[in-house]
Amino acid sequence: MKLERLLSIIILLLNRRMVQAKELAERFEVSIRTIYRDIDAINAAGIPIVTYQGTNGGIGLSEGYRLDRNMLTNDELAAIVTALRSISNSYGKEQHQRLVEKISSVVLPAHKEEFQHKTNRVLIDYSPWDGIELLRPKLQLLDEAIDSCVLINFTYSNAEGEVSQRIVEPHMLILKGRHWYLQAYCLEKEEFRLFKLKRMKGLAIDRERTFIRRDPATQGHIEGKSKLKPSNVPEVVFRFQDEARHLAEEWFGVEELLPVEDGSWLVKKAYPENEWLYSFILGLGHHVEVLEPQHLRKIIASRAEKIAKIYKPDKAT
Repeated sequence: MKLERLLSIIILLLNRRMVQAKELAERFEVSIRTIYRDIDAINAAGIPIVTYQGTNGGIGLSEGYRLDRNMLTNDELAAIVTALRSISNSYGKEQHQRLVEKISSVVLPAHKEEFQHKTNRVLIDYSPWDGIELLRPKLQLLDEAIDSCVLINFTYSNAEGEVSQRIVEPHMLILKGRHWYLQAYCLEKEEFRLFKLKRMKGLAIDRERTFIRRDPATQGHIEGKSKLKPSNVPEVVFRFQDEARHLAEEWFGVEELLPVEDGSWLVKKAYPENEWLYSFILGLGHHVEVLEPQHLRKIIASRAEKIAKIYKPDKAT
């Protein structure tokens, strides 16, 4: 990811007087133009980088500049390492582990043991139990397209099953609710949209067509209106029987359960009403009953009846 690449470039320049942009591009598998954008970002962060022209030219730190190790405390370095390890679990880049090793090498020997303790206290892992191997090629392709600012095209199937061809400007990869999404500007709809990676097929990069990134302020406005935050969010009232209390605790937390005189438990939770919610409720099977809202109760009952018909003995082959 970009943060990992920027830190790697800084560390590399600290150890070498000069390096060519072509070498950096090959090392990080990006375009030379992307490297120069990275250099601009590093300069903007207050680390002076100079480009030298000519046959023996290249990129290097300003003469006499040294990065003060004390600009980052051990706690801050530990926080970076923890974040990188968590990203590696969900994003799957080997470069992250190499960067972890580089950052760890900055810590003084006397503080090594304490540093290891701090970096092993928390691990955030949103990756599915079956891993991200099937998504890895898409993530790598999209990562390249975002870095190089080139258009991508793909076939997309939305939540209603409608299939369409899309050409978009990729801007950001988002991991939300254990699922990967792409935030991109759709040329057909002329607005930002969120695309679920699992619904994308035939993904391809159009390296001949580049774009200029949109105003970040515009992105933030679009995110607030995205399909991940629908307006239809009713409060759902679930009832769990006592023998299924452990399921309610697992999904909602102990604090969310409200006791009922008959020994059952109520849970009240606001959820976006969509296909995911219907599947989630049906997945809980006979352990849960939807009490409110009434229209949702009817939808679940109707779908349950259709499922029951499929498994009737006379339907067996």
